[in-house]
Amino acid sequence: MSVEPLDRSVDRRAFLARAAALAVASAAGATVAAPPIAMASNALLASPGAGNRNRALDQPNAYTKPRPEAAADPAELTIAEAAWLIRANKLTAEQLVEAYLARISAYDGIYQAFNLVLADAALAAARDAVRGPRHGALHGIPVVIKDNYYTEGVPTTANSFLFKDFVPPYDATAVARLRASGAVILGKTQMGPLATTRATTPAGVITTVNAWTPTNRNTDPGGSSTGTATAVAGRMATSGIGTQTGGSITAPSNAQNLTGLKPTMGRVSAAGIIPLTYTRDHPGPLARDAKDAAIMLTAMAGEDPADPRSQGLPDVPNLIDAATAVYQRNRVKLRWNTRIGVLPGFTNGTSATALARQAYLAHLATIPGVTLVDVPLPDEWSQLTGSTFNNVRLTERSEPFMPYLRTDLRGFGVSVTSWLQGALLGGNEFLTGQRAKLLLMERVLNDLFDACDVVVQTDPVPFDILGLPEIAFPIGFTAAKVPIGTILGGLPYAEDRLLSVVAAYQATTDWHLQRPADPPAAPTARSQAPAEAPRLTAEQVAELTQ
Repeated sequence: MSVEPLDRSVDRRAFLARAAALAVASAAGATVAAPPIAMASNALLASPGAGNRNRALDQPNAYTKPRPEAAADPAELTIAEAAWLIRANKLTAEQLVEAYLARISAYDGIYQAFNLVLADAALAAARDAVRGPRHGALHGIPVVIKDNYYTEGVPTTANSFLFKDFVPPYDATAVARLRASGAVILGKTQMGPLATTRATTPAGVITTVNAWTPTNRNTDPGGSSTGTATAVAGRMATSGIGTQTGGSITAPSNAQNLTGLKPTMGRVSAAGIIPLTYTRDHPGPLARDAKDAAIMLTAMAGEDPADPRSQGLPDVPNLIDAATAVYQRNRVKLRWNTRIGVLPGFTNGTSATALARQAYLAHLATIPGVTLVDVPLPDEWSQLTGSTFNNVRLTERSEPFMPYLRTDLRGFGVSVTSWLQGALLGGNEFLTGQRAKLLLMERVLNDLFDACDVVVQTDPVPFDILGLPEIAFPIGFTAAKVPIGTILGGLPYAEDRLLSVVAAYQATTDWHLQRPADPPAAPTARSQAPAEAPRLTAEQVAELTQ
């Protein structure tokens, strides 16, 4: 049995104090460093240094012998499976990249998952990976990047008029860490304009479709990390990264049969990401299963001098071990005994979603180590999680963009209404909302988690507000073969426990292994270019994102 999960050693009151400090930081121009989080010293750690991170990625549990059907099709391989083949010299990074580029060429004209495909650069990086030293499980693995992450010398548009011609001079920290871990960047993916909706043009025309229903543009593919989800679900990338401020990792993951992990606030640096809301922006992976999500997060996570939110946190535990199923007498069991809290009404009704949730809980109950417990909602839950207080995030969104809101609203395209809402909210409303958030956090940490270790969720928003971790994963399908997913939320820095629960569930089910049928082949077509509109200079972008 491994060491205890990290949530056993984190001081909840310290996390609450840290949240209060971040609220102050957001009002002070993000210059205030948050206080450190107290922790025990017996956790198995992976320090943030590049060498240590690569060692954490080069461990036995990071490699999985491929399923026969996956070995026959490189685009079907998970990260862990592809890494096993690459390490065994049975597959090269160049072959893997070529397989994905072929699918992109054949199908992205339908999916429209990419803003930009970096074919030549990806092939060059793959050839370098063949010749260069091995870095671990991400060595030579093709991944995609949401188009709000800075990529050196490559356009980063946030799918907006404002950033139409912006070319960053450096990589976002998360991107730099993926590259340092040996990952190959296939391209930049479509997203909701300025990370506000499902992927459309800045003028609001739908672009990216759900990979499970590519000919029905009305099926929600999830947003705003839509393109990353569609690229991974459509087998045009092994994995990818997105950002979440209000469900933008968990929603597209649930919509497209993926495993998406939104880490605790600060666990992954947001430096070099075009911002949306300072106290709620979370970078994280969208992957095919828990093991791949753990590999991606291991590469991305850690302290960053460029982001105060990432400093003073407990070190990253061994997420890859946590995401590895544990067996006792050939039967899967939980790595750690875990009380799973079930909220009122979670399984109510007779819809496909309700039936899938009922079956999901019934299956969880058969796994040794799981205890299902009914948990009540904290006092004033509806009020504290409703739009009255939730909308104060719009103030944080609008404040850094005020010079552009004052000059020409056309630059914000279809999302302009929410930016104007934030500009019109008063300082008193913002402060009241921050106080309400701290009250909600106190009740969640002290009341909700008093009876459970993780909790089922029907909506990502409360945990987005609080900066707590959550993981989305598939639990079934509708009669029309549209994926049904669910979300588990955890205590601060409980990514390891969340991964352990999902790993056990996925080791005993096959929902996450099912893939959508290929769409009709079509000429590759990039998403529509925006019309002429106000543009930011590199200096103006630096002012917004510093």
